[in-house]
Amino acid sequence: MLNMDFTQRLVIKSEQMDWLASPAIGVWRKPFERQEQEAGHTTSIVRYEADSKFKTHPHPMGEEIFVLEGTFSDETGDFPAGTYLRNPPNSTHAPFSNNGCVIFVKLNQFDEQDTKQTRINTNEQDWLAGMGGLQVMPLHEFKHEHVALVKWPQGEQFQPHRHFGGEEILVLSGTFKDEYGEYPKGTWIRSPHMSNHSPYVEEETVILVKTGHLPIEEA
Repeated sequence: MLNMDFTQRLVIKSEQMDWLASPAIGVWRKPFERQEQEAGHTTSIVRYEADSKFKTHPHPMGEEIFVLEGTFSDETGDFPAGTYLRNPPNSTHAPFSNNGCVIFVKLNQFDEQDTKQTRINTNEQDWLAGMGGLQVMPLHEFKHEHVALVKWPQGEQFQPHRHFGGEEILVLSGTFKDEYGEYPKGTWIRSPHMSNHSPYVEEETVILVKTGHLPIEEA
């Protein structure tokens, strides 16, 4: 078990981590949280070398992917960097990459009623106006859970706020900041239910954000 206490704030700078081998030849991982060695709730960054693949496998409680580099593929298509994917509970696939790729992956974390399959190329979507100077690109919503890309313009400072149901952030570009620290590209931050902060940036920064999905029990 790895980092499964959801009452604890967690900051992982993935670009400082070493790649670990997976069961598939040519597929490497950087685990952030993991319930079991090869099963259960898992969040990680995964790198496929060129011409590497995984055997067909199921997702008992779903799979969520954001393609960070290269092109990720399975029998449903080819997905370039910037693609957001959701494979619902009890789906199966056989993923591979012809030329190599890096993906952010969350396994077995869906509500069992969240059955929508999603394929969004964010390079082809419009940004919407958010609070302050932020731009937002909604990707998924189910009950209290919300997933979006958020673009912060240079010098933006957001109002202090709390996270009902927690928040996860993956910094895709730039440097995200708050009163607790600085988070460069590749940093993953998990903040528990009702945590609070006052985020800001000094340079244009893009983050992948998920809110409202963590346990709401107080520490």
